[in-house]
Amino acid sequence: MALESPQVEISAIEFTFAVMPKISVVILNWNSLGFLKKFLPLLHEYTPEEIAGIVIIDNGSTDGSLEWIQSESKRTRIIQLDRNYGYSGGYALGLKQIDTEYAVLINSDVEVTRDWLTGLLNFMETHAEAGAAAPRILSYDTRDQFEYAGAAGGWIDRYGFPFCRGRIFNSIEKDHGQFDTAEKVFWASGACLMVRMEAYRKAGGLDPEFFAHMEEIDLCWRMQKTGYDIWYYPGSTVYHVGGGTLPNESPYKLYLNFRNNLLLLHKNLDPGKRSSILFSRMIFDGIAALQYLIKGKPASFSAVLKAHRDFKKMRSGLYRDYSFPDESGITIPDGLYHGSIVIGFFLKGIRRFSQIRLYK
Repeated sequence: MALESPQVEISAIEFTFAVMPKISVVILNWNSLGFLKKFLPLLHEYTPEEIAGIVIIDNGSTDGSLEWIQSESKRTRIIQLDRNYGYSGGYALGLKQIDTEYAVLINSDVEVTRDWLTGLLNFMETHAEAGAAAPRILSYDTRDQFEYAGAAGGWIDRYGFPFCRGRIFNSIEKDHGQFDTAEKVFWASGACLMVRMEAYRKAGGLDPEFFAHMEEIDLCWRMQKTGYDIWYYPGSTVYHVGGGTLPNESPYKLYLNFRNNLLLLHKNLDPGKRSSILFSRMIFDGIAALQYLIKGKPASFSAVLKAHRDFKKMRSGLYRDYSFPDESGITIPDGLYHGSIVIGFFLKGIRRFSQIRLYK
């Protein structure tokens, strides 16, 4: 079931791999010249040419990054888009030009380590049911601490609130070996995400209408519906700066997170559960909006209201039908927490993943 993408002209800088690699390591670039200068050379050094090629999808950058790539990075293939389609839209368009068996979606602000890719490849090759896998994601600035965006793999609670093994809301754990075993998870972070392209296409690919935030959770959910598993693989480690495109306090980022979380639920929940869960979310989100207002953050308050308003427009069919059939037969997927992580965090004092009562 393919998701519709905008019809655009895509230009590709002429580049031919000597031997077609097994993996495309793909960076979506939008005005990230500083990060590319800092991290792209190391990515080249630690990415073996015999198994992987590096691809830049440029989302209409205007900071000179495209020109720098062309002059400084001879090993890099460039797919050039005419404007900024966001994370999900840019990748959705660019990945249509990728014909390798695997693709690694990696942010421009990620520092890789030696053997980061070979470990992931070996894992995917020996786990045919794995549709996607993410490495251990640590903080670039605090290197013994997990990073907010992905940590040690993602979970989701019964009301659709995502969290990570190693990060619950703003409580982030240090890495002391507590997540040293590969585990199935509900979602894996788009900061560094290896996907089996067959599974990616079968699930319909990334949804362009998310623009940015939670599109990887939507993709991972749909991959599970088509019979694939999502994994966290600790044998590979990367370091993520985070917050490179939108700062954490940005009202627009808040808007995208709230709107896309609702869209995620509407698309993927069983129709019999959808109404009750979305009603509960209205209550949770209403409380959150009031908290922003009480704290003197009217822009954040408005962002939550706007997210719900725009979600209702999208849900009403203004754009298209968002349903995606579940063919997996899985009733309780891995990484689903039956409780409320919001209540657990704010009322019960849950700050570490080990405090959560895990049950299926």
